[in-house]
Amino acid sequence: MGTVAGAAMAASVLSGCAGPQYTYVHDDTGDTYFKVPVSWRQVDQKTIDEQIFGGTESATAQLAKQALWTAAFDAHDQPSILHLVRGPASGEDKPFVFAKVEKLTEDKQNAASLNLLRVSPPMPVPLTEDQQKELETEGLSGFELLDDEVLPIVDGVKGVHTVYNYRVAEGPVQTFDKTAYLSADGTTTSTLLIRCSPACYRQRAAEIAAIVKSFKVKRIINP
Repeated sequence: MGTVAGAAMAASVLSGCAGPQYTYVHDDTGDTYFKVPVSWRQVDQKTIDEQIFGGTESATAQLAKQALWTAAFDAHDQPSILHLVRGPASGEDKPFVFAKVEKLTEDKQNAASLNLLRVSPPMPVPLTEDQQKELETEGLSGFELLDDEVLPIVDGVKGVHTVYNYRVAEGPVQTFDKTAYLSADGTTTSTLLIRCSPACYRQRAAEIAAIVKSFKVKRIINP
């Protein structure tokens, strides 16, 4: 996949003899990047693709994959894509991070806005009561907005950062930390979503904040 190429070497150089502290991740173009603690395990890409695209061998799935880059890392010893929306069935909960970069269709480009970033999957932020009711029918209840900020525009790249709670499929409440950017040319969105239980989110706030702060998008403008 190429997302962590050279990461261990780069981390070693930055951290000296102490050994790498972070894995540095980037999409295929290198325009979207972030870091996670080196102890977090990368989730098998095939299982991610199966969850997103279903049958990954179909022509439709192959076409969709061309427009979407994804990666996920799990702080659990046994990483699972299922930890994206809920923690483990038992034991200590630990953070999970999911990243995606999507090339927008022409229709989506025309509708691109900060609200588009907020409502983009996974775990969309409802903007109206009707949207919230619709999400409740899909098993997402108890929405609670904890923080929402428009990020400073840097080189034409716009973004939002939102923190919110959901109860997923009548399970325990989960806290989601979502950062999303729209490229300067309006053709690409980049999203970083971190999930943990509320207690886990508070206990590991500094660790999570470091990941969020590292999530950046370069200026992308078509020639």
